[in-house]
Amino acid sequence: MLLDYEKIDPDLLPALEAFPALDITRDNIVRVRELMAQNPPPPKPEAVQEGKETIQTADGDLDINVYRKNDRPGQAAVLWIHGGGYVLGKADDHRAMVIADHCDCTVFSVDYRLAPEYPFPAGPEDCYAALSWLMKGNSGYDIDLDRVAIGGASAGSGMAAGVALMNRDRDNFPLRLQLLLYPMIDNLHATVSGQYQNHPVWKQSTSFNAWEMYLDGTPDEDASPYAAATRAKDLRGLPPAYLCVGSEDLFRDEDIDYARRLIDADVPTEMAVFPGVYHAAESFVPTAAVGVRLNNSFLAALNDALKTNKE
Repeated sequence: MLLDYEKIDPDLLPALEAFPALDITRDNIVRVRELMAQNPPPPKPEAVQEGKETIQTADGDLDINVYRKNDRPGQAAVLWIHGGGYVLGKADDHRAMVIADHCDCTVFSVDYRLAPEYPFPAGPEDCYAALSWLMKGNSGYDIDLDRVAIGGASAGSGMAAGVALMNRDRDNFPLRLQLLLYPMIDNLHATVSGQYQNHPVWKQSTSFNAWEMYLDGTPDEDASPYAAATRAKDLRGLPPAYLCVGSEDLFRDEDIDYARRLIDADVPTEMAVFPGVYHAAESFVPTAAVGVRLNNSFLAALNDALKTNKE
């Protein structure tokens, strides 16, 4: 099946000429990382201060980038997990800075280990170690631990969904929100949107290759729900959720189905589907009207979730 590109918002089409769909395999993953590292980063918000912490885990040192606007005590916090198909990306993530700036909170962005060098469960265990470090009050920052969210974009939000499940089943630290921006949560893409082969930016073949690297094989239905949240049988007891996805995204139907299952499990859930939007389009064309709406939507949801009880 082939996607009809006429369904894509016209404002989002020109970016695809400069950024065709990725082709990622085990053989070229290192080179793809090198090429992507050459792309100039977007301007950083001027008001945001940057820091870095290193924590000790059972698997070694783990770096965490810290973004905040000021040293005001009692800030809300977000544990942020960057995207990149579980095989790309870094903690120096522009969206983490935007969140710190817009929500006036402290964002802890985890430099988790990437597949295929470190397949599941390395990444989620790193993120859970960071969550535990934060929620046990070991960060050294004056954080209101009653106002903490976890989130990410793409594979980062897929990992956030998995870590939310891990947290429920382990320490059950109280979380205000799981912020899931077009999450990568179904290793089978067993949906209608998952059958199209030519999605922009992140296509079916690349996604299957990334899943194989992350899972170090193809466990299909037997994949751990901590890796592929769609595989979870029981979603009860999870923190409130915000999910969004574009109508022309490979992940569209798996994300809509996950939101429906969260609602059925009595998890307070907001779901937004943005018309004509392909995967991560708002990052490529941030000035497009639909991209502005997407960014405003998730930032509003996060702001509401992080409010103090007095507000």
